[in-house]
Amino acid sequence: MAHSVSPRQSKSPILVVDDHPIFRQGLIQLINSEPDMRVCGEAGDVATAKQILEAHSADLALLELRLGTSDVFELIKGWKDRYPKLRVLILSAYDEALYAERALRAGAAGYVMKEEPPQETVNAIRAILAGEMYLSRKMASCLLHKLIQAKPAARDGQVEGLSDRELQVFRMLGTGLGSRKIGDDLHLSIKTI
Repeated sequence: MAHSVSPRQSKSPILVVDDHPIFRQGLIQLINSEPDMRVCGEAGDVATAKQILEAHSADLALLELRLGTSDVFELIKGWKDRYPKLRVLILSAYDEALYAERALRAGAAGYVMKEEPPQETVNAIRAILAGEMYLSRKMASCLLHKLIQAKPAARDGQVEGLSDRELQVFRMLGTGLGSRKIGDDLHLSIKTI
């Protein structure tokens, strides 16, 4: 499905933030090959992404959920406050069933799994740039069922019941980091961890 760009229409600037250089380069090629979008900057970490946003205007940030020890949910909230017109699309390998709703609550406009075909990412970008929200059909259906049921879900002992910070610590533990290292990275005491 080709989209033509009229001479008066400009390409939407997109910031690509992913800590895997090969994957990031593939995204850049994919985006730059589209007639209605262009990459205005790329970053492998949060500090570089912040510098790029200060220097360049972006309509959308394509953001990996895991960027070192950074709390991406807090990052999204901060960006929404500082850059209210910036739209955020999460593109991640982390299961959308656990993370998509959290990302949306933080201010992201969509969530796409990295296992999806490239055209799905392009479709998501276009939808979000058009002011829509974007989720996979499966996740959208899940959230609709949750909304329709309108009963508070029992969350005792479930991952969904963890706060964003607790989930970040849990994920870091899962990568093999010890409590002391996690505490140092997050500037928290070992007792808190």
